Amino acid sequence: MTDNPYRHLDDKKLPTEDEQLLASPPQQAPEQLFLKSDSWRVLRIMGEFVWGFDNLADVSDGVTIFGSARTMPGDTHYKQAVETARLLVRAGIPVLTGGGPGIMEAANRGAMEGGGMSIGCNIELPFEQGSNAYLTRSLNFKFFFVRKVMFVKYSTAFIVFPGGFGTLDELFEALTLIQTGKVKHFPVILFGREYWSGLVDWLTRTVAAERKIDAADLHLFTVTDDPAEATAVVVEARAEKPDDPALRILG
Repeated sequence: MTDNPYRHLDDKKLPTEDEQLLASPPQQAPEQLFLKSDSWRVLRIMGEFVWGFDNLADVSDGVTIFGSARTMPGDTHYKQAVETARLLVRAGIPVLTGGGPGIMEAANRGAMEGGGMSIGCNIELPFEQGSNAYLTRSLNFKFFFVRKVMFVKYSTAFIVFPGGFGTLDELFEALTLIQTGKVKHFPVILFGREYWSGLVDWLTRTVAAERKIDAADLHLFTVTDDPAEATAVVVEARAEKPDDPALRILG
């Protein structure tokens, strides 16, 4: 990873598909619209959904593990992610990650070493983020929101290790889907009590106290430091899930 991986106004890198999609369109001549309009970009988005569904169609009741790409192999959380993924695949549960370094690599490593399905759903970024070496299946997406759908659709739980903005984004996306009833029987596990304590305290003392969320929403997630406990929460939730997967995805 470069020292400053983010885009600058004067850089020479080609824009990613996400960047082009979200950019306000300039004035264009009619003959240009045929090739460059957002309407035609929709076809590429549709194609990526179809491609993702085809490549993950055999994955059932997996667990997606999130966390920082900057976590190093000697870090305690890296080792705990390896062990958590190893326990999950030994219970017959596929493991999905973003396919990159750090916690993602650790989870994929544990899944591969445990002899299970180790899936990486990587994303096109303006800086290099290659896939890690511990994948039994590697997919590369161009659009963040398409990849997000894959994580939710092919998982029955999220385990969230310490991470940054991307990790927080996935965390609150999942909590929102659960809170609004879009997904059910979907545990969210925050791994690392010390790291998440400030966030949990803020949600409790500020957000819930000021009634921005219901107090019951604080029970939508579990906090742990134990790979065995995290695995047990997932296994228990799978046992309680209805047989018909359509009952979990409501919309």
